[in-house]
Amino acid sequence: MVKDPKEEIIELVEEIEKHDKLYYEQDAPEIEDVEYDDLIKRLIELEDKYPMYALEYSPTKRVGGKALEKFDKVVFDTPKLSLANAFDENDLTAFDARVRKAVGDLKYAMEYKFDGLTVVLFYEDGVFVRGATRGDGETGEDVTENLRTVKNIPLKLKQKATLEVRGEVYMEKAGFFKLNEERKKNGENLFANPRNAAAGSIRQLDSKATAKRPLDIFVFNLERCQEREFTCHSESLEYLNDLGFKTSPLKFARNIDEVLEFCRIAEGEREDLPYEIDGLVLKVDEFDKREALGTTGKSPKWAIAYKFPAEIKETLVESIQVQVGRTGVLTPVAHLKPVLISGSVVSRATLHNEDYISERDIREGDWVFVRKAGEIIPEVIKVNMDKRGPETQPYTLPNKCPECNGPTHRNEGEADRKCLNASCPAQIRRKMEHFVSKGAMNIEGLGPKQIKKFIDNNIIEEISDIYKLEEKKNEILSLENSGDKSYEKLVTSIKQSKNRPLSRLIYALGIPFVGEKISKILAYKYKDICKLADADIKDLLSIDEIGDVIAEETKAFFENPDNMALIEKLQKLGLNMKEEDKATKSDIFKGKKFVLTGTLPTMKRDEAKAIIEKNGGSVTGTVSKNTDYVLAGESAGSKLDKARSLGVEIIDEQTFQSMLQ
Repeated sequence: MVKDPKEEIIELVEEIEKHDKLYYEQDAPEIEDVEYDDLIKRLIELEDKYPMYALEYSPTKRVGGKALEKFDKVVFDTPKLSLANAFDENDLTAFDARVRKAVGDLKYAMEYKFDGLTVVLFYEDGVFVRGATRGDGETGEDVTENLRTVKNIPLKLKQKATLEVRGEVYMEKAGFFKLNEERKKNGENLFANPRNAAAGSIRQLDSKATAKRPLDIFVFNLERCQEREFTCHSESLEYLNDLGFKTSPLKFARNIDEVLEFCRIAEGEREDLPYEIDGLVLKVDEFDKREALGTTGKSPKWAIAYKFPAEIKETLVESIQVQVGRTGVLTPVAHLKPVLISGSVVSRATLHNEDYISERDIREGDWVFVRKAGEIIPEVIKVNMDKRGPETQPYTLPNKCPECNGPTHRNEGEADRKCLNASCPAQIRRKMEHFVSKGAMNIEGLGPKQIKKFIDNNIIEEISDIYKLEEKKNEILSLENSGDKSYEKLVTSIKQSKNRPLSRLIYALGIPFVGEKISKILAYKYKDICKLADADIKDLLSIDEIGDVIAEETKAFFENPDNMALIEKLQKLGLNMKEEDKATKSDIFKGKKFVLTGTLPTMKRDEAKAIIEKNGGSVTGTVSKNTDYVLAGESAGSKLDKARSLGVEIIDEQTFQSMLQ
């Protein structure tokens, strides 16, 4: 007798779910892999033939679907706040004192701080319907199809429930190393650490690629639940566990001594865990006490993230090589035997300058102790003198530039040795790399490799040549791995960069000691590149944030005829040289406070925010009795409800536009 296809699909889904649970949760498989694959193949066959019977929570969704062109945006009903950080035991003790002063006796729930990608999962009547990255906390990216491929994200819960949860998608260490080995064999770029691997996997436009990655998840918070209410965090996690979620392991503490003890234990255990953690999260367990404590604009007052002290590892200095920067500074870099530190494979560490090397007596062939400063930048702390071999020699920076063979010099009283050749190819290349970087002119498709390729093939020689690349189409397309699509994208990005604000151009020019913040201050003060060029040191020093060094370097930069020649060329090529006067397109919103929520029909929220600020208003993240207007679009969430309850005026984009006229 032929089975009814609808019934067979349901039976297959149930059977596959049973075997998934036995394999992934209980580590007790009952069938061979080949038998499991046959069940999946049969289900795919039936779903292809009878798509009207395919279930939303079918396990075949885990293999990935059609590739997307881009990710849609998801606007959250409630903000997904980040946590304040504690960097030592004193910070934790101070947090405990603040909390107890406000709410008295309490219980803490403590969890590992997983090093992965935070996501939000949405379920309706027990079925997974949507998943998003956390994004900026208000708006994330819709990565539903990719999240369906993560084995421990249930596509159907054990009970019907409409809820929203937050979790951390991660990749275990073993899976990360295996993935990188495969990528190395295939000639692909390696992931820096398991977190980057997890985040990159979830943000694949092709979910079939995500399905091949060894991803997992811990769910750590119930954001919203339609069916039930809970008195504490631990109770809500028990409920989620019963529904089929893999939830974050919990430890409890009644006082700060127990908290500190667990922090010490967890730090000692982190190396033995199969996944990366970079600290612990401390939360008040009771919901009534959380409500009494409240939140700031960015983070809850009832929780804090404790970051472990920097991890230290020993490794070998295989060689010391010198890089030449855009200002000619020679920077020695230690090339290390690769070692895993705080989740990343470290193979290089800057040695800064000659003094840094001589103070620590770092030599090629030394065994050294390395850590990540701020958990980010690899740093050589000291040499293990017990392992130093007799063949090692003290290291000195070269008297000739390794790039152009020109002379190098170190001024008395300065730490840096510099190449004196202004035409040094490395300096020119680094200046271009800085000019096109994200914080500067932000020219996409023109990274370090592409710049080097263009210089090596005589397509560009100086910064102004970037804006003549449209004339070099044939030469560019004749290069290896160059195509029409990438060329058009590059040219479009170059054209767009001409309209960047003056502050971006000032930063892009690479004036020593003038970073993004100072560039904005200078642009706001002078409004025009010519007025800035004419400013004297006394005028520059009248600005609060600017001291002697920045003033002298800025003046010296604009007194250099080569720099002024470059600015003149860029001006003739159509680059914006003026800063728009923010004070005042008008004062129509002067003193008015706005809150933005939902998706606006024709403009992005950042655009609306910029318009409000240019017209004298301000934008905040939360609705209060002091809010003047809530500008609402589609899918507006709880902010809209709060505005109504407080009697705050709600406007749409059309009304907003009319207010500007």
